[in-house]
Amino acid sequence: MGIADEFDAWAADGRDRGMEDRHWHTAKHVLARMPIEPGDAVLDLGTGSGYAARALRAAGDAGASYGLDAAPEMLRNARRYTDDDVGFLRGDFGALPFAADSVDHVFSMEAFYYARAPLEALSEIRRVLRPGGTFFCAVNYYEENVHSHEWEENIAVEMTRWSMPEYRAAFREAGLFVASQDTVPDRETEIPDESAFPTDDWETREEMIERYREFGTLLTVGVAPA
Repeated sequence: MGIADEFDAWAADGRDRGMEDRHWHTAKHVLARMPIEPGDAVLDLGTGSGYAARALRAAGDAGASYGLDAAPEMLRNARRYTDDDVGFLRGDFGALPFAADSVDHVFSMEAFYYARAPLEALSEIRRVLRPGGTFFCAVNYYEENVHSHEWEENIAVEMTRWSMPEYRAAFREAGLFVASQDTVPDRETEIPDESAFPTDDWETREEMIERYREFGTLLTVGVAPA
């Protein structure tokens, strides 16, 4: 099954609505760090339900705001959920439908690891970014987060699991300066008392704390050379 088919099935089942619920705890902190100024053009890669594209449109009085996804049903739902002036586009990370030097900031949450050719995707992001533009890449599926490793078994598409150094090296290879890299903890997901464990998902409370409070979301920030 291709990525479009997989996520069209999610959209048909209503699972797209859960994306914001699952990711907003850390996504909102990442979005708040983006240096968006009035009139900036912003792009959300792997937009899904469009929640981040809507947030980007509202942030700092941004100008043109776009959400790109490979799944047409996801995009149809995103348009239905959105009242703001957001442009939702179908496309592939490896061939972005934008001119060179035309986007000020790119954001991606829990989507970059689905890119069929991640180095090509980074090169495309570098191409469309204006000098000084930024790419905020947020993922929960990464090598150091041992609790994420089984996720690929539950989805019918290939995923790329890079380590923190591999993300930095790939950004640099694509021509992006690495401005920062850190992890954003999820401090809002409720962690039950020890007496509740094991649960359906966790053997111990310590593992759950590690996943949400210590590993959290890996954020790598790239900047296009000026």
